[in-house]
Amino acid sequence: MDRVPRRSCAVPHRAVRAAASLRRARAPRPRVARRSAALCRPRRDARGPVLSRAARAPARARREARARLREPARALLRAGAASVVQLLRRVGSAGGGLVKRVVVTGTGAICSLGQDWSGVRAALRSGRSGVSANAAYGALDGLQTRLSAPVVGFELPASWSRKKTRTMGRDSAMAVRAAECALLDAGLLGSPLVSDGSTGIAFGSTAGSPAALAAWAERFHARHTLSGIGANEYIRFMSHTCAANIAQFFEVRGRVLPTCSACTSASQGIGYGYEAIKHGQQTVMLAGGAEELGLIDVAIFDILFAASTRNDEPDRTPRPFDVDRDGLVCSEGACTFVLEERDHALSRGARIHAEILGFATNCDGRHMTNPDAAGMERVMRLALDDARLAPSDVGYVNAHATGTDVGDIAESRATAAVFGNTVPVSSLKGHLGHALGACGSIEAWITIEMLREGWVAPTRGLERVDPRCGDLDYVRGAPRDLAVSVAMTNNFAFGGVNTSILLALPDAS
Repeated sequence: MDRVPRRSCAVPHRAVRAAASLRRARAPRPRVARRSAALCRPRRDARGPVLSRAARAPARARREARARLREPARALLRAGAASVVQLLRRVGSAGGGLVKRVVVTGTGAICSLGQDWSGVRAALRSGRSGVSANAAYGALDGLQTRLSAPVVGFELPASWSRKKTRTMGRDSAMAVRAAECALLDAGLLGSPLVSDGSTGIAFGSTAGSPAALAAWAERFHARHTLSGIGANEYIRFMSHTCAANIAQFFEVRGRVLPTCSACTSASQGIGYGYEAIKHGQQTVMLAGGAEELGLIDVAIFDILFAASTRNDEPDRTPRPFDVDRDGLVCSEGACTFVLEERDHALSRGARIHAEILGFATNCDGRHMTNPDAAGMERVMRLALDDARLAPSDVGYVNAHATGTDVGDIAESRATAAVFGNTVPVSSLKGHLGHALGACGSIEAWITIEMLREGWVAPTRGLERVDPRCGDLDYVRGAPRDLAVSVAMTNNFAFGGVNTSILLALPDAS
């Protein structure tokens, strides 16, 4: 049978395809006629007639003209990135920029010198101290100190209901009262702004109420019983009791940032409140700290040999920076700031007490109780960087100095490394005692009030500066008249936690 040839449907071999492509490439292409010159658009008609080389501007003149156009941009670059950021910082809130300006529109404080500025001012001007001897401390075997600086005369307002006060220890009661006074001062007490989510809280203490903790522990551990332990006992001594009680009392629905970092609790509260507003997260923040004087805290510093034992001379201790200092004296109190976005404060006609220009916090990362001067110096420089200020822009430094041996030396050397001996420095601990978790906000409040009146308090008890301390302009002996507009206030805590805040009068900022 004959075989019928089959038509192939296969794809041609790649060599065949390549040969076909080569033939097409070699094939002559038809010429396309050029367009007539009359149909072509003149190249330079739109830009004017072609000038001869001699008629053109010299190259140097053209380069100079271009340089003049670029000069504003070059000048801005020469001014440095800091100037650009400073400009953005100052106009940001008005133009929808990166950050907001933060001001203080209300304050409320309770401390060992009084519960309002007039009383505290009188004590500072006259050199009076809040320190006294407490004979009851002798009941604790082994305790060497008998000294403290309590708040005298604080009572719960009669208008407060038991429903709101049953979860409060003494520290949270002082915190809420200070917040109430601050809101009243700011014109926001009872305002919908407080409870509509626009307002937040950044508030701290070393711990909760030590009295509540001791009572709970005595029944639980000593008596081995739950009988008599109420449902609210824990609420009174939990670490965020102050922030939580403020939130519940005023029905605050914004963020709540509890700070529990010993002696930097209040200053971190102010700093975190400042940052929450600066970055547009809240419009208003209730910020600060509180502390209840408890035998537990007194005993801790006594065990560390950091408490003063001048039991027969309560009027002569503590003595920050002095060669004869022998330790700190524990105190108590509370202070709350109403921090507010500046444009919002101006729009409602609020009185501005001061502006927060900068804040920084860091950690030494080296020792739990021995401070490190390098970490202290670093936090001051970080705060200056945040505020875009030079050390020469600061007119006063409020020192943390508690009257301990190594703490005062480290802090004074760090301060001298940043500012030299040209900026006045003083500590308020000689008047107030050490309010631990409340000291940062109490001292910031007093610093603002002193700036507004044009004077600063001396370091009470400082007679002979310890030669191991840094070379500083120590304010001592009597109050000093000082017309400055920018101040730094510093605090340092166990664990190597450091804080620095820069404050300014509203006209200066």
